[in-house]
Amino acid sequence: MTPQRLTHFARGARAAAHTARSAPVFDPSTGEQAATVPLADATDVETVIADAHAAAPAWAERSALDRARVLFKFRELCLAHADELSALISGEHGKVRADARGELQRGLEVVEFAVGIPHLMKGEFSDGVASGIDMYALRQPLGVVAAITPFNFPAMVPLWMVAPALACGNAVVLKPSERDPSCALRLAELFAEAGGPSGVFNVLNGDAEAVDALLADPRIQAVSFVGSTPVAQHVYETAARHGKRVQAMGGAKNHLVVLPDADLDQVVESLMGAAYGSAGERCMAISVAVVVGDETANALVPRLVDRVRALRIGNPTDPASEMGPLVTAAHRDRVRGFIERGVHEGAALLVDGRAHEAVAARGFFLGGSLFDRVTAEMTIYREEIFGPVLCIVRVATAAAALALCNAHRFGNGVAVFTRSGGAAREFTQRVQCGMVGVNVPIPVPLAFYSFGGWKDSAFGDHNQHGMDGVRFFTRLKTVTSRWPAGADAASFIMPVLR
Repeated sequence: MTPQRLTHFARGARAAAHTARSAPVFDPSTGEQAATVPLADATDVETVIADAHAAAPAWAERSALDRARVLFKFRELCLAHADELSALISGEHGKVRADARGELQRGLEVVEFAVGIPHLMKGEFSDGVASGIDMYALRQPLGVVAAITPFNFPAMVPLWMVAPALACGNAVVLKPSERDPSCALRLAELFAEAGGPSGVFNVLNGDAEAVDALLADPRIQAVSFVGSTPVAQHVYETAARHGKRVQAMGGAKNHLVVLPDADLDQVVESLMGAAYGSAGERCMAISVAVVVGDETANALVPRLVDRVRALRIGNPTDPASEMGPLVTAAHRDRVRGFIERGVHEGAALLVDGRAHEAVAARGFFLGGSLFDRVTAEMTIYREEIFGPVLCIVRVATAAAALALCNAHRFGNGVAVFTRSGGAAREFTQRVQCGMVGVNVPIPVPLAFYSFGGWKDSAFGDHNQHGMDGVRFFTRLKTVTSRWPAGADAASFIMPVLR
């Protein structure tokens, strides 16, 4: 079958690319090329940005209620096409179909939040702050903003960025991952079908060349990014140097701390879903279990070994599959390299995902791997693997577990499992991390709270969605208003309101 040729999305429709460069898009379950995606050149970048720049003023002038109605219709269309969108996600990323549907739902929750933007964009008003003077503040859109999104959530993360940006009155240039771009194109089509004006929601396909062009172009007022830490830091520094506001979410090494009083059955099931769901390709995946006490670890580890060995790995379209393939052969091989490094550095490999029977099938499959007796000096502990690999670290005390979490350079998400409210409260107060779960393994906040990490997991002053999203995609204007009956004498001192 001839691979489908993908396009950009501009002027309200799919737009043929000028560039001669392209990249393959694979079906991870078969290893076959399913599509070809253009990698934008300067002409493509100019076409898309110019289109957004021309469309932004009229969209900003529409009432917040009018924009919200378009987004409400967009949400309805996404729900009507949920099976189609889930198939696009699963077909290019490799996550199982039910997980793809869950990803879409979490993205649409942010669209639902954005529909309430008319209330959230309300300014402030102070009547009579001085004699005959009123003061008020307005939230206004920025203009054109860029959303640069990762391969692991081809629907959810774009919706996290695009929905608040559009609701606040901005035009958006979305640069999805070149590994799985089809869902982004379909979302743009559905927005146009919902009544979204031409040029307001554009998709620019490309690689680092397109990203760097967006970071430097003076018409782009803000950049929202999710990806690896090295790229997040590059995006933050480059865009800031060009005078843009930036929110850049980076890598993670999320820990789950198991205290001795935890319900181990709950811990096992939570770790299985959090470590191996979506083949570990989640920025909130649990990749380290910090177990307090050898007695607790000795009771937990055999249960995990049995469950990891029994992990059902197969085609993402099979309802029985718990885990599908990794996104590309190169990424699968990178994860294999980490496993080899862990063995070389002395960790105990209890379950070797490289030996799983699914690896022999076509596609980019890898089984779940489980390491025990991992130490803080090992590469598999320090680096983000982004695959189905779970590391067990044994510590003697709860204080040592907390110190371990706090010492890591990443501070995205962390969880603690315990029956003690006091222990949980102390942990949540003292841990140096952006998102914390108490007996919740993947503490991704709902749309009306903000998503974001600390330390090397985030760059910039604003998190994703929630009120931080509203603040990021608007700028504040404060007006001091007076209507005098006649002219005043000139004053040469700093105005003092009385």
